[in-house]
Amino acid sequence: MSVVRDNAEPLAIVFEDDGLVPNNILPFLVYQAAVKLDSRQPEETIERLFEANGWGDTWRNGVFDYLHYHATVHEVLGVARGSARVRFGGDHGQELEIKAGDVAILPAGTGHQRIKASEDFCVIGAYPPGAKMEVTRATPENHARALKTIPNVALPPADPVTGKDGALMRLWRPSGARPTNSAVVPAKAGTHSHER
Repeated sequence: MSVVRDNAEPLAIVFEDDGLVPNNILPFLVYQAAVKLDSRQPEETIERLFEANGWGDTWRNGVFDYLHYHATVHEVLGVARGSARVRFGGDHGQELEIKAGDVAILPAGTGHQRIKASEDFCVIGAYPPGAKMEVTRATPENHARALKTIPNVALPPADPVTGKDGALMRLWRPSGARPTNSAVVPAKAGTHSHER
């Protein structure tokens, strides 16, 4: 029996480079209420799902309360318990409420920072095979280095939620074309609209 809700489709958002946070031309993806959690062991539910789809090096914790990104690897965050408000895309990105059952997929370079969280907030993080995760702070020097490493980060072998035929495989296609269900968040804008 699958732990993924039928017809799970992510929201796709492209965050622009703001000069300190490089973000990525690949869209940030967020599946809302996509995972049916076992109430007795929600962490294990998400860990098994990610591992079954080839994402490993899992960890359990929260999201740092300072702006950071990963320039050498893509990251998936699955919420096992509680909820949090997280700013994705850097200081000019977008704040999203993520809650138990949601999954956020961050292409390398995507800024993220916890704004607030419930006391029971627990997220499971994981990475595709082959790269080492490094926490990078938003500075001009790190930005310059990240612009060289991000294009070399390999595409993952599968979507961590829906597998080899999942949305990530379609939305992160190598053509570089932006998917039709995405939104672009300009570096200096406070709001945006979703293209459909």
